[in-house]
Amino acid sequence: MSGQRGIVIGGGAFAGLALAVALRQGLGPGVPIIVADPALATRPSRDPRATAIVAACRRLFEALGVWGEVAGEAQPILDMVVTDSKLEDATRPVFLTFRGNVEPGEPFAHMVENRRLIDVLVQRAEADGIDLRACAVTDFSSRADGIAVTLADGSAIEASLLVAADGARSKLRERAGIATHGWDYDQSGIVVTVGHERDHHGRAEEHFLPSGPFAILPLKGQRSSLVWTEKRDAAARIVALSEDEFHRELEQRFGLHLGEIKVLDKPRAFPLGYFVARSFVGERLALVGDAAHVIHPIAGQGLNMGLKDVAALAEVVVDAARLGIDLGQADVLERYQRWRRFDTMAMGVATNALNFLFSNRSTLLRTVRDIGLGLVDRAPPLKDMFIRQAAGLAGEVPRLLKGEAL
Repeated sequence: MSGQRGIVIGGGAFAGLALAVALRQGLGPGVPIIVADPALATRPSRDPRATAIVAACRRLFEALGVWGEVAGEAQPILDMVVTDSKLEDATRPVFLTFRGNVEPGEPFAHMVENRRLIDVLVQRAEADGIDLRACAVTDFSSRADGIAVTLADGSAIEASLLVAADGARSKLRERAGIATHGWDYDQSGIVVTVGHERDHHGRAEEHFLPSGPFAILPLKGQRSSLVWTEKRDAAARIVALSEDEFHRELEQRFGLHLGEIKVLDKPRAFPLGYFVARSFVGERLALVGDAAHVIHPIAGQGLNMGLKDVAALAEVVVDAARLGIDLGQADVLERYQRWRRFDTMAMGVATNALNFLFSNRSTLLRTVRDIGLGLVDRAPPLKDMFIRQAAGLAGEVPRLLKGEAL
């Protein structure tokens, strides 16, 4: 393995950092690993968002040796309720409930504040001797025996593989000429953290309203993270409201079941869309995370899909290295693409269907979906299947997602 050229990862968010740590643990110190991202200059992280980390991805972080550093601040989701109503309805009948365990004592997801997990991953990467560069990849050119990568600081690196982990507007994907297909939802997701008088007891809530889902996700303490979907023009109007006006809009959707609520940070709106790259690989190039795919947050799977990419790519690269195979050659990368592309397309179809089914004002569709939710609620085996799927434990699961070291 010591004769291998290194790996350059363009992008230092969850996917890029987790991949770097996984590769270092699987490949050992003989293969140089560089993570390049201007955002690495901002430390500690200021990301105000929180993310649901599903059970399989928690196992990945456990295998990488970082979960213990955030476990004390991670809020387990112990159960979940799903309602379907109009905004003006006096009550919100519960159509579907999920208990939160995939295995005894193992919740199907934990809520983690992004900045805490990013900071822990950066610290682990530094401790593992990964070369972190606070600059972008600006250019690359591939050859039969390697790929020449240029960084914004002028560094020229000869590598075996370049990984694009630089987000939905990936410059590396664009530079490689890889097209995407998808569409815009004309929706935005409003993200904000609230405090409340009463304890949430680890319960997550998803209220399906005509404009889109309104998700209440529990955080440590008497706090919750909200992901609130609205039409794009309505979302822009709402985030521009005064504090008092925003509070009234929020209270109308949140309700009073947790007592008085208080906004704890500045609400922000993110445009929502769906796209998938036409190929997850190029010549000595692999796409992971949002660079490869963006899906609707209705199922809370976006970040977790990226971590599944990380687990699959790390496994195929480490397996190739142990066989003495060039890490960036086409058949190694094609194995990664085959592994991830079907799952990604299936999740995209599912989230598109859910968004169509629930984000509308059709009385007929509402009746059909409420009957469907009620039937699922009365079928424990079906609910268990959905929980395992949501937890990332269905299908051919990479070793890291089982909690196994590479």
